[in-house]
Amino acid sequence: SRMLALTSQIKVFLCRLPTDMRKGFDGLSGMIANELQQDPLSGALFVFRNRRRDRLKLLYWDRDGYALWYKRLESGTFEFPRAKADESCTSISHHDLSLLLSGIDLRSVRRRKRYAHVA
Repeated sequence: SRMLALTSQIKVFLCRLPTDMRKGFDGLSGMIANELQQDPLSGALFVFRNRRRDRLKLLYWDRDGYALWYKRLESGTFEFPRAKADESCTSISHHDLSLLLSGIDLRSVRRRKRYAHVA
């Protein structure tokens, strides 16, 4: 994830459904609009995984066009956090995405209470 600049201002959405990794810019942006009911041009980062959970694609709108980031693991899997059965996507923080990309199972992370300013 060195080439991917993650900041706290970026919204990150995980697609809960396994995705065909042959999909490119148009197929993934169509999924974002139609299946996830989100705006693919919002600047948010959308994360897709395959059925075996060893590949991820991240799609986002980067000012003047889509950018696509793809990762294939040589061993191991990506573990998405659990979601409600009716959720097609779930939002996570940029920090949690960094942990997920590093191989951390977010279910095993213990969080301490912190103040969060709500604007």
